[in-house]
Amino acid sequence: MTSDTADIPPVGTAPARSEPVAAPARRGVLAHPAFAMLGIVLASLNMRAALAGVSPLMSEIGGHFHLSAATSSLVTTIPLVFMGLGSIVAPRLARRFGTEAVLCGALLLLCGGILLRVAPPVVALFAGCALVGTAIALLNVLMPGLVKRDFPDRAASMTALYSTTLILGATGSAALSVPLENALGGWRGSLASWALLAAVAALVWLPQAVLTRRGAARPDAPAGSSAGFAAGSSVGSAAASASAVHAGEGPRLTRSPLAWQVTLMMGTQSLIAYVCIAWMPTIFTDHGMSKGGAGLVYAFYTLVQMAGSFFVPLLAGRMRDQRVPVVAVVALMAAGVTGLLIAPVAGAWVWATLMGVAQGGLLGLALTFMVLRTRDAHTASRLSGMAQTWGYLLASVGPFAIGWVYGATDSWTLPVSLLLVACAALLFLGLGAGRDRKI
Repeated sequence: MTSDTADIPPVGTAPARSEPVAAPARRGVLAHPAFAMLGIVLASLNMRAALAGVSPLMSEIGGHFHLSAATSSLVTTIPLVFMGLGSIVAPRLARRFGTEAVLCGALLLLCGGILLRVAPPVVALFAGCALVGTAIALLNVLMPGLVKRDFPDRAASMTALYSTTLILGATGSAALSVPLENALGGWRGSLASWALLAAVAALVWLPQAVLTRRGAARPDAPAGSSAGFAAGSSVGSAAASASAVHAGEGPRLTRSPLAWQVTLMMGTQSLIAYVCIAWMPTIFTDHGMSKGGAGLVYAFYTLVQMAGSFFVPLLAGRMRDQRVPVVAVVALMAAGVTGLLIAPVAGAWVWATLMGVAQGGLLGLALTFMVLRTRDAHTASRLSGMAQTWGYLLASVGPFAIGWVYGATDSWTLPVSLLLVACAALLFLGLGAGRDRKI
């Protein structure tokens, strides 16, 4: 395999001696991979649930606080912005405190942010949104490195599992938000209920965080081994741990064309996803579909994303070169967007199916590339931070820009056509990121 940049030596080639990497502390609590898998699944369920449950309740939230439409949109925009900004600090926090500790802290922060959103003052609503976005950013960034570290031989299948679980959490939250509102006496009860899911996940990660931190202080543990774990270094690999200890070591991602291809692919697919979250139901209702029907089609679109997010990474993981699945999922997305442009209501279920499977596949590929295009877990974590920092900041522009174009033209023709431009960009970026290269 060739490196993306010839002047950058492979990470971790310098150290020659081998030594254990804080294994005793972790092996004691994770004797079975199923325990690590449980933690990953529970964390993944929380990575979108707190966001997806807001949209169906937006009118109630806005009406309660007497917010304008523009101000109400901040409830979804603020988390997205902080998902980008929070990604900047995630690798540094992981190196300092350990991956397990930061994951546990992120879940506790998420729990607090969810509860803060339902506090009486309106400022608490927006402050809670910022905390929720920051917590999700930490989970987003650390998960690829964690998967590469703990499941190096099954990275693609584990990526498929956690990306599918992520979508399952979003789908369940969107579907249950209104029933929970009715059962719990209002929108506050519905939103607050998702704090329980975050608290359960935090309890699962707590013993791992404590034991890993204690393992770092053991007399027989190598100096700096906790930092190696924090960055996601492979157990038993002295080379990877050495690169993880020093934040400055490793390839300079901002100088790597491959890193930017993965980053911009992540951002572009996220842009399409959040445009659909914001505007897909409105597109259907503006063309004559009932509000209830539009909601069902949108829920179905979210549900079928699980098929793409599960099977596409599994297929991609069996290949050395992933350009074929890139072309396939982008073609599905372009076909669905074209149908949405030509006959939005008549073929709504078909377009929702095509776009949903493609969206799940694109997310799965973007996350898989963070693992497959890197040489070690430390670099995977750093690439994840870069991709999700710039990716979510790029994605935050999409819903507002599409809404502005729609307002200026009073038609969905040009806004939907712009999604085809995004598909063309995805094809270009995916063909680059899908080649068999490593950073």
